[in-house]
Order: sequence, then structure tokens, then C-alpha cells
Amino acid sequence: MTDPAFSQIPFALAEFADNPEPRCPVLLLVDTSGSMSGAAIAELNEGLQTFRRELGADDLAMKRCEIAVVTFGPVRTVSEFTSAEQFVPPTLQAAGNTPMGAAITHGLGLLRQRKELIRQNGIGMYRPWVFLITDGAPTDSWQAAAEAVRRGEEAKSFAFFAVGVKGADMGILSQLSVREPLRLDGLKFREMFVWLSASLRAVSQSTPGDAVSLASPKGWAEL
Repeated sequence: MTDPAFSQIPFALAEFADNPEPRCPVLLLVDTSGSMSGAAIAELNEGLQTFRRELGADDLAMKRCEIAVVTFGPVRTVSEFTSAEQFVPPTLQAAGNTPMGAAITHGLGLLRQRKELIRQNGIGMYRPWVFLITDGAPTDSWQAAAEAVRRGEEAKSFAFFAVGVKGADMGILSQLSVREPLRLDGLKFREMFVWLSASLRAVSQSTPGDAVSLASPKGWAEL
């Protein structure tokens, strides 16, 4: 039997009433094109499991971080924005081309919608993170996406990070990202996600708007 009082509460309102902590949206843009098949996709999937476990060690991060996953090869929303507590790491499969430009555009659209919903519900918000992982080069037009990233960074709408796995076109990544892209050391996805979760745990301990010093990516990136 449906509770008539509960049925009148929009889902989003119930979500934010249950957890009024400020939010840090984290968008993972993940290359799942055919070139990621084999050891790369296996290590990436293990890295996502590590990411969830590491975040789970911090109660505040679990309440404040919310994760979405968009893959490309083709572009697909694998996981809508959901709290870290409820995030279930997907098991990704590799196939297709590398429509990186379309994936970035799609992902930034999801992020805009989520930010608007958070604002409408009067919830505080940290600067969102967008984390791109790829081992290739875009097989579609990417210039408009690069411009959207540049405008978003200038407006401090989000912080965009790019990571290139072996084979990635670092030249294009440097044009897509305001920050210098990092090259993954081998297939150290697990170490990379440990760093990402530790960084988000540090952010979640701060006050929205505060600058947070991040640890060096030494240990998973070629520096």
C-alpha cells in the first residue's frame, strides 16, 4: 500500500532531505573503444572496484561525493549521478571507435543537469570533477568539446583532468584539457583510482570554495 504522504514527495526532494550534505559531483569519462580490450579493460574494471572501496573508507566522502560514468565506444551513460554510497562499479566491455568529443559534450550536459538539480534543492556544492581516461585519439570532431571544457574551466564550473593510457594522443589531450594531461604508468589504474579517491576524500573534508592541495600523482603517472 502506498503512503499518500510519501507519494507526494518528489524523488529528488526525498534524496536531498535524507542527505543534506554538500555535494561533489564526479564525472568519469571512460574510453571503452576496441583498443582497450584485454588487460587494459580488465585493469580498469579492477580500478573502479578499488575506487568504490577506497571511498567507502570515509563516511563523509560517501555522503558528499556522487559519481556518474559515461563511456565512449559508443557514447553511453553507464551510471547516472548517484551517491558514492550507492555507486555500483560497472563491469565495462571494450568495443567500437573513440567518439571522445561526443562523450565530453554528453557528459558535460549530464553534469549541468545535476548541478541545476542540486541548486534547486538548496544544497551546497563543491567544484565538480571531470576525469577523462583514454588510450586513443578522437574518431569524431572534438574541437567544440575542447571549447566547452575551456569555457567551463574559466567559469570554474568544473575541474577537468585527462589521463592518457599507452597509445593515447597526448597532443590532442593537451588541447582538450586546460591542465596538462598525465600519462598513466603502464596499467596502474588501481593506483590512479586510489589517488583519485584520496583526493576526493580531502575535498570532502573541506568547505565548498576552499582550495585543496592534491597529492602528487607520482606512483601512477609518468612524471
